[in-house]
Amino acid sequence: MSVTVGEKAPDFTLPASNGKNISLSDYKGKKVVLYFYPKDMTPGCTTQACDFRDYMKEFEEVNTVILGVSPDPLDKHEKFIEKHGLPFPLLSDEEKEVAKMYGVWQLKKNFGKEYMGIVRSTFLIDEDGTLVKEWRKVRVKNHVADTLAYIKENAS
Repeated sequence: MSVTVGEKAPDFTLPASNGKNISLSDYKGKKVVLYFYPKDMTPGCTTQACDFRDYMKEFEEVNTVILGVSPDPLDKHEKFIEKHGLPFPLLSDEEKEVAKMYGVWQLKKNFGKEYMGIVRSTFLIDEDGTLVKEWRKVRVKNHVADTLAYIKENAS
């Protein structure tokens, strides 16, 4: 089962890097960019997180919060945030429950090996909690700028 554009995004609660539990429903009234990434401290994930960091002010100007989700434990998230000065919470989905809800925990292939992992994906959820756009199998280059441009073009 996976989430569908136009439907309510599944609510969830996960432990976050800010020491709290964060629920999607905490952000009613704001747009949420929910992005799933495979692993802290890897090159693609670092580039993506730093791109979100660098555009943070512009996302805030269009009433949008950023939430990053990976299966990494909170202590790894803390190191990642400290190292790169990330201004948004990272959520720990160690059981992959939320990743499965959003259909991003999938069989992957790399160098001929098959394994289960996070398929880098981004979801835009509107102020009412409806999924309005999804980007699956994201390529990092220009993705954050494209996401921001989409929000600005479609801001109501």
